Amino acid sequence: MNTQHSSSTPTSVPHASAWAAYGATASLVLLIALCVGWEWRIAPLRPGGSALVLKAVPLLLALPGVWRRSLYTLQWASMLVLLYLMEGIVRGMSDRGPSAALAWLEALLAVLFFACALAYVAPFKRAARRAKKAA
Repeated sequence: MNTQHSSSTPTSVPHASAWAAYGATASLVLLIALCVGWEWRIAPLRPGGSALVLKAVPLLLALPGVWRRSLYTLQWASMLVLLYLMEGIVRGMSDRGPSAALAWLEALLAVLFFACALAYVAPFKRAARRAKKAA
């Protein structure tokens, strides 16, 4: 089984949880909506919107693969989302008002995506290791 690049929904590992895939997709969609809303309307750095709204673009690039449950995309997106976790923690501790609350929500959504992505990918990685040992 190729765990490096899968464009379709993997079905050969029975322990891969659908809830983890749904959780990853939902948290990614919410994180994208949060980034756009935060930097465009809710609490932008500058009145009228901020160019920081572009921080949602890498997440948008990951969305199709996460939606299709591509193992490769879930793996690299789980590393990407750690940047959003760091931003959420830093801005949560340094910003004031609604921006601080939004930052902590960003950190929470990033952790949720990370956990769901790992929960979905882990059984496939274990199966690949077992198959490699058996070969």
